[in-house]
Amino acid sequence: MLDTPAAPTLETPRLILRGWRSDDFAPHAAMLADDDTARFITAKGRALTEAEAWNETVWLAGHWQMLGYGMFVIEERATGAFVGRAGPLRPLWWPDFEIAWSLASAARGRGYATEAARAAIGWSFETLPLDRIVSIIDPRNQASRRVAERLGERLTGELFTPFRDPCDVWEMRREDWPAA
Repeated sequence: MLDTPAAPTLETPRLILRGWRSDDFAPHAAMLADDDTARFITAKGRALTEAEAWNETVWLAGHWQMLGYGMFVIEERATGAFVGRAGPLRPLWWPDFEIAWSLASAARGRGYATEAARAAIGWSFETLPLDRIVSIIDPRNQASRRVAERLGERLTGELFTPFRDPCDVWEMRREDWPAA
């Protein structure tokens, strides 16, 4: 079973952010099977097969088990529908503690990414001894750049290449968080 009891449940006006469950695999795999969704968030820059999506899902759930934090499943409060994922990541090769987000295509354009990322940033600063949170965004990903701007993150000038192409590093500092 894929339950992650270490993950807290966060609630926003429209969303529930929670740990991974085994029934999240099918909608998560469907999200990752979409080329438009996968191009900026997968190591291969393309839609994932079901087996590849399984590895990604287990990796995200394992983040919680190994580190005590990780990306949350985003669920729409009104319907209980899987919307996407958002939250902290810090693989060993990452430059800093990141808040990342991605939504299923049907959930885009409603402000869900900003709402979920804001809750994840707040939880991270409240829970973990962090001075800085980053978001690693492909410069071609205009939607995620707009989310970072709405969150109050600023472009640092740093670059990081998590997969194929260099990405911009955006940041939020603890001292700036309440003002954002």
